[in-house]
Amino acid sequence: MTREIKFRAWIETGNETDDYVEPMTIQQMIHSKESTFSLEQLNDLVDFEQFTGLHDKNGREIYEGDIVSFGSVWNNGDNEDIDEEFHIGVVEYDPHDAVYNVNCEESGEHRFLFMEVVNYDGFGVIGNIFENPELLEGKQ
Repeated sequence: MTREIKFRAWIETGNETDDYVEPMTIQQMIHSKESTFSLEQLNDLVDFEQFTGLHDKNGREIYEGDIVSFGSVWNNGDNEDIDEEFHIGVVEYDPHDAVYNVNCEESGEHRFLFMEVVNYDGFGVIGNIFENPELLEGKQ
């Protein structure tokens, strides 16, 4: 089984908004002739985000730094009442546990294991931390 390894990059330009570079595979990055920077310079100028290997409900690729929303419906025991929860968080890689999480801590919640979140109702990418940081602020 092969897994496609791709990255998305945000380049620091000094403008109010960062420039976005289309997702590329590692092979495309290595063979790109447009880069005139050393690896150290690129590391200082570029924020790389790795493709998680998964897609949201609309088929959109999910990368580190994506802001996702998801909900869940819970049945409270014998009661007919159903509680619905709604969450917004950022997809992050946890190097200590070697897993992706969805960090909802900015909204006073907690981290969710990414592999569990993809099964929640309405799971989808709604933005990313570079273009849509206001999506996280609104949840606080």
